[in-house]
Amino acid sequence: MRERGLILAGLLLLLALFTFPVWYNLAAGTTARPPDLKLPVNEKHCVAPVEYMRTRHTDLLIAWREQVVREGQREFTAFDGKRYQMSLTKTCMSCHTSKADFCDKCHNYAGVKPACWDCHVDPALLKGGKA
Repeated sequence: MRERGLILAGLLLLLALFTFPVWYNLAAGTTARPPDLKLPVNEKHCVAPVEYMRTRHTDLLIAWREQVVREGQREFTAFDGKRYQMSLTKTCMSCHTSKADFCDKCHNYAGVKPACWDCHVDPALLKGGKA
């Protein structure tokens, strides 16, 4: 029981180390800013509302993949009734023309590595551009 003080001090030190980034940012008055994305200039509407696309675009793309590959369905009716081809490269990348300026910035910020590009080719590479 004589080590109670040492154990308590060790736990407090561990807690302080784990929460240091939070306390540091609060003291500095800074917060993590989302990336500044290059938005499409030629389109005003997406296949879904902006908030939905920010948070759930992966669900939409996975559903598209399942419907195209497993069911042979290739057309998507959007929330506004407009019809789109279910295609990452032909639909999404026709507006968001730069994977590096749009997709990669957000995915790097979020620390995720989507599997999209394991099969799909960046359209910029097909046109002779940079990845």
